[in-house]
Amino acid sequence: MIEAATGLVLRTYPLTETSLIVHWLTPVAGRLATVAKGARRPKSLFRGKLDLFYEADFSFNRSRRSELHNLREVTVRQTHSLLRQDLACLQQASYCAGLVELATETETPLPAVFELMRGMLAHLAPGTPPAPTIFAFEIKLLSELGLEPDLTRARLSDGAKAIIRMLDESAWDPVARLGLSRPQAGELGQFLNEFLAYHLGRVPKGRDAALGAWERPSPSAPPDPHGKGPGRGSGNWPGMAE
Repeated sequence: MIEAATGLVLRTYPLTETSLIVHWLTPVAGRLATVAKGARRPKSLFRGKLDLFYEADFSFNRSRRSELHNLREVTVRQTHSLLRQDLACLQQASYCAGLVELATETETPLPAVFELMRGMLAHLAPGTPPAPTIFAFEIKLLSELGLEPDLTRARLSDGAKAIIRMLDESAWDPVARLGLSRPQAGELGQFLNEFLAYHLGRVPKGRDAALGAWERPSPSAPPDPHGKGPGRGSGNWPGMAE
């Protein structure tokens, strides 16, 4: 059965010498994987159409035997070319893609998550402060999944709680203008890292690289047993609430 979708390319890797596996995030079909037969050939019709974070309209034959479907046609809508001009932007986008893959199930409709990823990619540009972007994406994704932190119980400063609310509710333009001090970035960074690890089992690789050059935490205590964030006295980051 032939189906059509609009999607973002989250990941690609070789299947054979000539074929490519492409992982998509779509609003209606959710996350799905397709095989682009012959895509690695020099004269392939897919050539130049399947790169990381491209947004495209595509059609595929749905497999009845596996979750790997046959890609048929691709029409590129947006390449997000700025990501290929700045390593920091690419690291941020890659971490967010990994977080989406970890936190969601395959072939489940994800319209809100698709729009979140799409908005974040449009927001990224060289010089965009990484910490507010990453924290905003984590908080917004947690909210979409129904896993938002209970700030009435979280051991955070009042200022950090206010920043979390702002990042959850704001569009991307205000996020880009938010300036975080190192103590604020430290407090939020450790809280969200432990919160994600507790609820998702682990944090995707690349988070430190995505966040850039900000101070790393010292070894921390286990998360709060209720999953609401770091336990009292966890870490020695400047600005951590006790």
